[in-house]
Amino acid sequence: MPDEDVHRHAAENIEQADALLFGRVTYEMMEAAWRTPARTGARPDWMDDWMLPFAQTIDAAKKYVVSSTLDRVDWNAELVRGDLGKAVQQLKRESGKGLFTGGVTLPLALAELGLIDEYEFVVHPRLVGHGPTLFAGLSEPLDLKLVSRREFGSGAVAMRYEPRR
Repeated sequence: MPDEDVHRHAAENIEQADALLFGRVTYEMMEAAWRTPARTGARPDWMDDWMLPFAQTIDAAKKYVVSSTLDRVDWNAELVRGDLGKAVQQLKRESGKGLFTGGVTLPLALAELGLIDEYEFVVHPRLVGHGPTLFAGLSEPLDLKLVSRREFGSGAVAMRYEPRR
């Protein structure tokens, strides 16, 4: 489970972006976990006090959702339809600080299109033996250059890379 420092780091990343770009699965997962209930404004019972800044940050962030199956989104979000490359290039032209994305399927598609300017991988000291493999199916190797590294008290390590062009 990510600790307070990792959540703080993630909130800082989100605050540095103009918007979040999610695929349907990641959007629905994040919305289910982090959206503040509209009626009560109360946080879920499972949420610790130290998670609140991250929850508030992601709840308030502008979001774009790439989906061909959703009819509508809310939670401060807009649907992205049509040609993914053209749509993301347009969003990148509009934004000033950049877009932040996460998940598995969408980042793979964006990497294939050469639309990711920076990668951050947060490695947690836990082996689970199952789950998705990041960038599985990438059509050709992508060489990266390490630009920063940050270690957390939990043993997690965040590493930022830029593509070597």
